[in-house]
Amino acid sequence: MEVALETGELGKRYGSTWALRDCTFEVPRGRIAALVGPNGAGKSTLLHMAVGLSRPSTGEVRVFGQTPYRNTRVLSDIGFVAQDTPLYRDFTAAELLKMGEKLNSRWDSALARNRLAQLGLPPDKAVGKLSGGQRAQVALAMALAKRPRLLLLDEPVASLDPLARREFLQALAGAVAESDTTVLLSSHLLADVERMCDYLVVLHASRVQLIGDVDDLVAQHRQLIGPRHNGGGVAGVASVIKASHTDRQSTLLVRVDGPIDPLWTAHELTLEDLILAYLADGDTRTSHDAWGVPA
Repeated sequence: MEVALETGELGKRYGSTWALRDCTFEVPRGRIAALVGPNGAGKSTLLHMAVGLSRPSTGEVRVFGQTPYRNTRVLSDIGFVAQDTPLYRDFTAAELLKMGEKLNSRWDSALARNRLAQLGLPPDKAVGKLSGGQRAQVALAMALAKRPRLLLLDEPVASLDPLARREFLQALAGAVAESDTTVLLSSHLLADVERMCDYLVVLHASRVQLIGDVDDLVAQHRQLIGPRHNGGGVAGVASVIKASHTDRQSTLLVRVDGPIDPLWTAHELTLEDLILAYLADGDTRTSHDAWGVPA
């Protein structure tokens, strides 16, 4: 299995503050992977190092086995749409595509023009006068025109209205279906993640909390309802992710590794349930560490 993106104990520090720390994961080639986490989790920092815009303070990041920082060979394999879609606002879409053609050796002008024409975007209007959704589509078309092997998207639809968001994701899905591009989509919109992605990386408190194939992760977790849990082991449970209790009953969100004790009633989880549980667990751990009390 070829790995498109991998990190090893990756960290980025600004002064005394760690924006990302001890981050280790892999994204296999050919997957549409979601990078999920709350604001401040380190998602943008990670993506900026993956596209060579920032140099790690510790550890390493590799794209198809190569370090991206100041490496023009691997950078030609990467497409990137930043969160604020930074385009030259005085340029028209046609001028931006022409500039892209001059700067990229594998540029596919026909692909970009066809996509923008299908969306009804005007070629001769300054992009600064386009709507947010239209600017996002121009940025996506430019990223795809590079014919990248890895496409990185940093919250590309966070500021878009529902219709623009749907159109953007439809364009992305269509483009990926026609190519061999690996995608890493940073988002906190879990409905979009569930609809688009087949691989998941949950990043919280600057560290990876959960990673793997979406279907496998959902299959490995259950919500259990049963008698008051005293903290001991439960048959079939590898780990307890989240727990709540009443005087007589406990509700556990667990990772399973075998048949569940029949005293417990098991319920399947949605992907959203699973992600939120790990994010809440990260919040709890971070808070306890900050206050110096046991979790």
